[in-house]
Amino acid sequence: MQTALITGSSRGIGRACARSLKDAGYDVVVHCRERAAEAEALARELNGRWVQADVADDSAVQAMFESIGGVDVLVCSAGVALLRQFQDTTAADWQRIMAVNLGGAVSCIRAALPHMLHNKFGRIVTVSSMWGVTGASCESAYAASKAALIGLTRSLAKELGPSGITVNCVAPGVIDTDMNASLTERDLDQLREETPLGVLGTPQDVAEAVRYLVSAPFVTGQVLGVNGGILI
Repeated sequence: MQTALITGSSRGIGRACARSLKDAGYDVVVHCRERAAEAEALARELNGRWVQADVADDSAVQAMFESIGGVDVLVCSAGVALLRQFQDTTAADWQRIMAVNLGGAVSCIRAALPHMLHNKFGRIVTVSSMWGVTGASCESAYAASKAALIGLTRSLAKELGPSGITVNCVAPGVIDTDMNASLTERDLDQLREETPLGVLGTPQDVAEAVRYLVSAPFVTGQVLGVNGGILI
């Protein structure tokens, strides 16, 4: 049985991805930074394992992968958001956003590669955002980090393709998760109106896209928008 690690899978999109990949037949490793109780409960539900590490800490990521023993599928879902005007975004804010959203993916991919390269097989999916594609007012740090993930994905797809490793990206739109809990109902209604399908997305919608990319052997370097048509 192949092993799939989904970072940031104690809740939201990551949790949905973990459940979806378990249904697809993978041995799932659940990851968290702080929500140990939630991660442990999900791992028990999925008859899998769970690990805890700050993906922004490269040494912690290396130790995490040593404990797992290699993964065949890596979904980089761990991320943090920041809603703040550019002039109010501090250097520390930028460093944290980049360290988690971009640096975390870099560290996890680097740690996953020896096993994948040895086996001449691997599936890597990064989780960006539609804001990484189009930019976002008052979310410059977040949008920049997610745009960087897209560049990383496309570059690695070219570099790792000859080794049998696909690298793809999902770019969710407005998804009903804790990350968007700060939005008012008026904001959400407006976003629904702007979305051609007329509804907000769910974590399961994103998980289905991730599952497709993991299962598609001739798809690599792609950015799959999961956004209900709000960005076309």
